[in-house]
Amino acid sequence: MRKQLFSTIFLFLIFILYSSASYAQNPSPAPSGPTNITAILEKAGQFTTFIKLMKSTQEADQINTQLNNSNQGLTVFAPPDNAFANLKPGTLNSLTDQGKVQLVQFHILPSFIAMSQFQTVSNPLRTQAGNSANGEFPLNVTTSGNQVNVTTGVDTATVANTIYTDGSLAVYQVDQVLLPLDLFGAPAAPAPAPSKPDEDTPVKSPAAGKTSDDSPADSSAAAKTMVPFGIAFIAAISLKL
Repeated sequence: MRKQLFSTIFLFLIFILYSSASYAQNPSPAPSGPTNITAILEKAGQFTTFIKLMKSTQEADQINTQLNNSNQGLTVFAPPDNAFANLKPGTLNSLTDQGKVQLVQFHILPSFIAMSQFQTVSNPLRTQAGNSANGEFPLNVTTSGNQVNVTTGVDTATVANTIYTDGSLAVYQVDQVLLPLDLFGAPAAPAPAPSKPDEDTPVKSPAAGKTSDDSPADSSAAAKTMVPFGIAFIAAISLKL
């Protein structure tokens, strides 16, 4: 009887530990009420800069409206505060208001994509910033096992974890800010190294019989000096005759 009781307690403890581990791996539930992207990010923490950008560009309201008033799903790549801190100083300030809108929209896909679907999506992905089919704001996804990488043409970010998913909205944390090629351009190519002269090529020397003093100017001066002597010589002969 005692042995059976210990077995029951042991199995119960295993069940509790398994349930706790499974719960820790799942994204945290969203706040109650209508879907609110900023509330989701605020609950997750460490997304202060991205939230400010979404609010200042009014993209947060746009996302909430789409999710709560239509059947259109969305996918959001959310960079944490440390990703923005790793940008070059002045990166965000260098953008116009329209550029900031496009930067936020570049992190939003106009459809719901589950983590498993990244294995089969077609590149380039379309973002809210523009139609990638026309070469605008291209965004490509590559996978290696369970790892998902997002490439912009300027930088490459890795999907770190799933913040939230409900079948209509998916929010993924990425380890870098996605910099659009249309706004930031391709990385500058390194300047080519200066070419070195061929050591085997002999250096040309002045022609034989010529010196550095045999310039055309010197020859002309000598000719001018000889003319008066010639005239004087002819005049002397004429007088003797």
